[in-house]
Amino acid sequence: MDDRAFEQLVVEAIESLPPEFARYLENVDIIVEKRPSPEQRRMVGLKPWQSLYGLYEGVPLTERSSADLILPDHIIIFQGPLERDFRSLSALRAQVRRTVLHEIAHVFGISDERLDELGAY
Repeated sequence: MDDRAFEQLVVEAIESLPPEFARYLENVDIIVEKRPSPEQRRMVGLKPWQSLYGLYEGVPLTERSSADLILPDHIIIFQGPLERDFRSLSALRAQVRRTVLHEIAHVFGISDERLDELGAY
């Protein structure tokens, strides 16, 4: 899949959000990169055989105060691992959406552990 078509899958996932959630993403840059850097993989503690589909970098809304000067947060979606692990367009589209929603959950302060408790994995 070319880069533009993949980016469109990410856009579709974002556009599917209810407006009451989307408004909180005004200070969040959503970026597509080919693959995670070695530093990003180390930061999240991945083993060499594990995949990383997305990454949230920022200060969750639950940890901010009105006095804080906050730079834009980043959600990074990694195209290479997603395309490698999800070969059909329908499976890829579903996983891109799931990954985008997962990373947006982190913006709202929801941890991986809590997402696991909620059955989001």
